[in-house]
Amino acid sequence: MARLLAALLCLLLPGVSAAEDQFELLVIATPSKYHYEYIPVARENIERLARLHSFKVTWTSDPAVFDRDLTPYAAIMFLNTPAEQLSDSQRRRFEGYVEAGGNAMIVHRAAIVPAGAWPWFERLVGRSFVNHPKVQTAVVTTADPDHPATFGLPARWLWSDEFYVTTNPHKVAISTVLRVDERSYDPTRIWPGQVGERMGADHPEAWHHRVGRGRVFVTLLGHTADMYRDDRYLQHLLGGIYWTATGLGQQR
Repeated sequence: MARLLAALLCLLLPGVSAAEDQFELLVIATPSKYHYEYIPVARENIERLARLHSFKVTWTSDPAVFDRDLTPYAAIMFLNTPAEQLSDSQRRRFEGYVEAGGNAMIVHRAAIVPAGAWPWFERLVGRSFVNHPKVQTAVVTTADPDHPATFGLPARWLWSDEFYVTTNPHKVAISTVLRVDERSYDPTRIWPGQVGERMGADHPEAWHHRVGRGRVFVTLLGHTADMYRDDRYLQHLLGGIYWTATGLGQQR
């Protein structure tokens, strides 16, 4: 009888029932040569964020998800996933989703697309990859303290990563969220046969912009599995997810 009463109370009292998801995020995380160990760690912690903040995560490694209707998703996250693996029809479906108001979040390796392989996706990212030095510790600076992806982050903080060098061949205007201070590490410390490049004072590591009616958030940080256990990095990701999916949270 006690169990029956408890079950009835759960049905009758909305405050007792589980919270309703605010939105649904599709995460595609496909292993690549240098990015695979992060997947179980990232999944565990992103799904924990979803439970804590009442949103739904659909996790997949299969590009076939792009053969289906994408409109239920408030945002799609490419997590270290080579986007060029999508077929032509899958690419067109994703393009239509974003142009019509769907939203995209691009994390670390997913920002790398071979030149000419998918020009639309290069423009979606907003910058084109050149190369990166060896993993080093550097000072990351907050360029936009009013964006949710920087809430809780200090103005200057130490981070160790592959600090991607990028160019802007498509002349895409972006709003920078994080930069890396090149004076705090050696951009030329790179492998034999490659040439390390410097970008100077304007070296973005996270940014946002719009494509069609869709919001796009990009972070180049996130090379190793342990980063997905780091509270600062998870706070950065959470802010990016929240803004990308909802468009809310900016203070100006």
